[in-house]
Formats: sequence, C-alpha cells, structure tokens
Amino acid sequence: MAWTFAIAAHLGRLEDRTVLIAHLVMDCILAAFAAASWSEMNEGVLRAWKLVLLVGLAFTLLGTGALLGREGSPSSEAETAAGETGSVRERALALTVQAWLLVPGAGLAYTGLCAEEGEAPGVYFVGAACSALGSLAYASAPTDSPVATRKLLGLALANVGQTAGIVNAVYQY
Repeated sequence: MAWTFAIAAHLGRLEDRTVLIAHLVMDCILAAFAAASWSEMNEGVLRAWKLVLLVGLAFTLLGTGALLGREGSPSSEAETAAGETGSVRERALALTVQAWLLVPGAGLAYTGLCAEEGEAPGVYFVGAACSALGSLAYASAPTDSPVATRKLLGLALANVGQTAGIVNAVYQY
C-alpha cells in the first residue's frame, strides 16, 4: 500500500500536506512497532528486520523533515557551483525513497538466504531483485520530473517485489 501511495504522490494526485501526514503516521507506527517488538527481534531474520525498521525510521524522519521544509528551498552556492541540481528538499525526499527501495530489499535477500527450501526462498530473492531494479530505474530517471516513467516503474517494481516477500512471510509463518 505504501508504494501505491508513493506512486500517487509522484503522479501529483496527493498534496504535500497529505504526504506529510502519511510520513508522520509512518514515523509513529515504525517507532511504536520497533519499541513493542524490540525484545522479540534479537536474532536471525528478525534481527535483520529490526535493523530494516530502524534504518527505515531514520530515513522516514528525513523525509518528514524535508516535507516540513519550504518548497523549492534553494541549493547552496557550493552545490550550484558543483553542478548539483534540485533543492535540498527534493534530494532529501529522493534519498528517502531510495532508502525504502533498497533497505527492505537487503532484508528480503537476507531472509532468502536464511529460509529453508520449503519456505520458498526464491520469493524473497525475487523481491530483493525487484527492489534493486526498482532503485536503479528510479535513480536513472530524470531528476526534474517526478512523473518520469522510470521513476514510476521503479516504484511499481518495489511494490510487486516487496509485497511478494511480505505475503510469503505471512503465508510461511
């Protein structure tokens, strides 16, 4: 569902305020889930997913901070001189998206390595591959257009791959 929301935001179907509220809700949910399950996620695959939660929370907080910032906040003189494009806000939001493309992908790859043959480890590997390919597609898109086809393709790939991993985990356990 989160990737469908991200796609809608990239298509301009959501106001920044709506995306900010979603980030605030995700911040709270991620923090509450990590706190509530902290002692149960100390070994094996669950320890890896605890790390995914914590890193994801940090990047979601970065996105929240960026959304609280001014739209179109200018790049610094040093960034402009170095040929950097896009505002600090835009780059922070892109970094948040990239983190959520890659970090769960790493968790899926690790889960696949730890899964028994009867637990369909291939599903986790496909999910990890979709996340990595989604990241590459997103990163290769023009930075001046949130609606760039490659960005949307990247988000859709992550949606399919990460959802497949989640569904498989729920089914297996």
